[in-house]
Amino acid sequence: MTMSSHLNELKKKHQTLSDAVDAAQRTLSADDLEIAQLKKQKLQIKEEIARLSA
Repeated sequence: MTMSSHLNELKKKHQTLSDAVDAAQRTLSADDLEIAQLKKQKLQIKEEIARLSA
């Protein structure tokens, strides 16, 4: 896997998590722990993207 394709995959995962967080926050029965875990995963991916892009 090339670096650019790896970065593209990370960006796709980040967007998927972002969409999941948005959907969970709009749900009345949203589980705060689940949202927090999704946000943590999203942040980890964002940090990895930044690290690989530097």
